[in-house]
Amino acid sequence: MVSLKITLLTLCKKTSDTLVFACTETHLTMKSILRSEDENGVQQCCMLCKLSDNNPDKYGEKITLRQQGVTVHYFCLLMSSGVYQRGEEDEGIHGFLVEDIKLEVRRSNRLKCGVCKKKGASVGCSIKSCRKTVHLPCGIKEEFVFQFTGLFPSFCKEHRPTQSQALLFPLSTPLSCTVCLDLIEPVLSYSVLKCPCCHSSWFHRDCVQQQAYSAAMFFFKCTICSNKEQFQEEMLRMGIHIPERDASWELEENAYVELLEVYQHCDALKCSCHGGRQYGARVGKWEIVRCKFCGSSGTHRKCSSLKLYEDKWACVDCRSAVNGDDALPRHLQSPQSGLKNERRSLKRLSSFRSSLVCKRSSMQASSPGEILRGLASQISLVQSIPVVIKGDEVFKAASRFLRHPNFTPYHGLAVRFTGDAQYPNNVSSENLHQFMRLVVNEIQNSTLFEGPENAKNLTLDSRALRDDLYFDAGCLLALSLVHGGPPPCFFSRALYRTLFHLPQDPPLTLQDLGNTQFAAKVKMIWNAESIEELKKAVLSASEYLEVAGCFQEVVSLSDKDMLVEDILNFHLVTRIHLPIQRLREGLKTLGLFDQFSDDEEKKIKETTTASFWRQYLLECEVGRCATSLEEVLIFATSVDVEPAVGFSPAPSVSFLHPVDSVDLLLQRQPEKNHLLLPVLPSYQLFKHHMDYAICHLTVVQEVSLSIS
Repeated sequence: MVSLKITLLTLCKKTSDTLVFACTETHLTMKSILRSEDENGVQQCCMLCKLSDNNPDKYGEKITLRQQGVTVHYFCLLMSSGVYQRGEEDEGIHGFLVEDIKLEVRRSNRLKCGVCKKKGASVGCSIKSCRKTVHLPCGIKEEFVFQFTGLFPSFCKEHRPTQSQALLFPLSTPLSCTVCLDLIEPVLSYSVLKCPCCHSSWFHRDCVQQQAYSAAMFFFKCTICSNKEQFQEEMLRMGIHIPERDASWELEENAYVELLEVYQHCDALKCSCHGGRQYGARVGKWEIVRCKFCGSSGTHRKCSSLKLYEDKWACVDCRSAVNGDDALPRHLQSPQSGLKNERRSLKRLSSFRSSLVCKRSSMQASSPGEILRGLASQISLVQSIPVVIKGDEVFKAASRFLRHPNFTPYHGLAVRFTGDAQYPNNVSSENLHQFMRLVVNEIQNSTLFEGPENAKNLTLDSRALRDDLYFDAGCLLALSLVHGGPPPCFFSRALYRTLFHLPQDPPLTLQDLGNTQFAAKVKMIWNAESIEELKKAVLSASEYLEVAGCFQEVVSLSDKDMLVEDILNFHLVTRIHLPIQRLREGLKTLGLFDQFSDDEEKKIKETTTASFWRQYLLECEVGRCATSLEEVLIFATSVDVEPAVGFSPAPSVSFLHPVDSVDLLLQRQPEKNHLLLPVLPSYQLFKHHMDYAICHLTVVQEVSLSIS
């Protein structure tokens, strides 16, 4: 047992690059193969549940193969424990072969239903140790949970999944079902469910099932918070069937005929078209360009100074919502900077056209160099923007070409130095690299940053905010990285983690402040060895502490710990919220920030999943899981004993990140002794997926042995 545990723990030591697992689910709603009644109009009985009812919403489509003499409800077939789709979609009944169906009928005829006590119980609880079997209709009456996802498991009343009662805030009674609006008792049960996200939406099981049938997968979401992904995942776990089709209202004939008429109206503040706001030409300056986001606003090209080749335009409401400009206080925006921000906002919208940010393949390595080369592929090799550097400061010259109306980050940069014999007076790649080096160096030594050379923090400069220099700095740093310039290695640990929304682990310390004048006052507070010294140190910094909201009377020496923690959080995080926000927006140029933010988030999730894996192995060893260490080893390597010569190749694990699937299961590659662990938000969900995958393999092997 000890050597077995060591062998399994070695799976944690080698983690390969993230792999994408694309899982395709069975389509539940398909056209009938044949009518489910004979020539005399007599209803045929399902061979599995023995009922003749034709209720597609409850039991699935009833399908009859006359030549083979087979009639089944599709849901009865899906939930049966001993039959699997071994054929193609056009073989048998949607991949279920006729001989397999008949074998399942013979198998179920030997089993007695635990509800009606009649034989033919084809549905069994998916928990390995549970022996309860039922007909599908009897299971519905007995409050079984049938999950229409993955391998379609079933769970009896004792082992069915449940929801957590823990809430973030007290309930305000009385509550009503958010679907039917009838009163509902806020007690979780089989018939009462709630949204896992907002905890405010409660509903009857029958009501949310009817909503799922109507809205289907593309429109089914929480009625309160409108969450879709987590809500659908939770409802599938609780046994709600979500059809894979368009919503019922989408299937009505000519339901949205009026939407074929496009928006034709100029909403510019001042329309200069002689034909009026309703007039729109097919091409030219009077062509109406619609908002790329909402499509419900438009403008003539001339009214918004759009070039003839520009087809990307956003209305004021969408632009502020997407870029977060409404978060910048009005008193910090001068009329001139407001116009400049508006022009730059239009340019930043173009970064949304890149699918590289959100659809980067996990099959590929994600080293910084490869990411930057991928981003650099967006740069046009034909079109370029002239950048003329005279004797003035480089950062100011760079800010000027960022503000140019024709600037776009997707064009190349043609850099030329004038009035300086040190640099050649022609356009070359050497000039571009030198320009980027000078820009990064000047940003590092500007008033935007303070602290040691290799651990700088942002400063709060009202003039820089007014001129939006933090955005300019972020945009130029992004351009430098993508165009092959030097990296910004001068960010402090605290600034880097705040910038990418990462937890401050370990917490902030005095070293994060650097050697500034303010840091000396905070160190006096921290180094105080008596209450008198502490009071004196607090008094010397009282003006700043009052502004920061940290000033408080100290009565004991231990008060300095909490005081210093509050000061560090305010000075390094809260105080620079606006500069951080604008720097982050600038770094989003060409999708740079989002790309590296995704990588950091993945690393954190994979570290958490590795801890889940170790905890799972420990619980398997002490018998707190549905599986054992031997079954885990069999699942990973297809052998139950470690070979005398050892495993070749050595066991390893990697991680599966959800892409489109709402139900990601543990996967294996036994020929490589490799496991692909699902990246899930909680240990309970991770354990559930692990148990289900390993137990299901064991059941399949047992069924195969019994059939053979």
